[in-house]
Amino acid sequence: MENPTIASSSLTFLKHLENNNNREWFAENKDTYILAQNNIITFADQLIILMSSHDAIETISGKKSLYRIYKDVRFSKDKSPYKPRFAIGLKRATNLKRGGYYLNIQPGNNFLACGFFSPNPDDLKRIRKDMELNHSEWRKILNSKSIRDNFVALSGAKVPTSPRGFAKDHEAIDLIRHKQFILRHNFTDQEVIDSQFVYKINEMFKTVRPFFDYMSFVLSTDLNGETRV
Repeated sequence: MENPTIASSSLTFLKHLENNNNREWFAENKDTYILAQNNIITFADQLIILMSSHDAIETISGKKSLYRIYKDVRFSKDKSPYKPRFAIGLKRATNLKRGGYYLNIQPGNNFLACGFFSPNPDDLKRIRKDMELNHSEWRKILNSKSIRDNFVALSGAKVPTSPRGFAKDHEAIDLIRHKQFILRHNFTDQEVIDSQFVYKINEMFKTVRPFFDYMSFVLSTDLNGETRV
């Protein structure tokens, strides 16, 4: 396999795109974009190989993992046509393995995120009910050393007070208020172009497995522990 290190030239392309976010400039620099894109695909291919040694990854290739750089501007006030970032998304295989992995490569805004970005209403209710009943198990996982060291705390959007049907003074209301369940870690540009970055990402993603395994159990069973997939 080619060198999976993210090239500094790939970040430079994104910096220039942010300052020249128009179709004319992009067309003139299409070859540079393709070189940068291929660099990220090579990185993602290696990441999938590493991840597949310890998790079941449904995403079959680095190319399939990449989000489009082109924006849908139909309903946006910002009409700039491109997203000045490369984004990689990896999906876990089968309905019994829940959760997803995401990596954002963007100068000054590099981060990985894993978890559950937009659970459907039934899944969200099931998660909250489990938090209400088994909050000590949630605390144990989220306060584990690997989670605290790499992600500090659970992040993601929350409702302002308490969801309907849940007591606002419940001892786990800080968890129950979540409507997204995300673990995130930020990186500097220098970290991104380090030759060991792909291995660092793999190890960091590996540390979320207890969180994913527990969430997978919750989302594939009802409150009696019966399978609901």
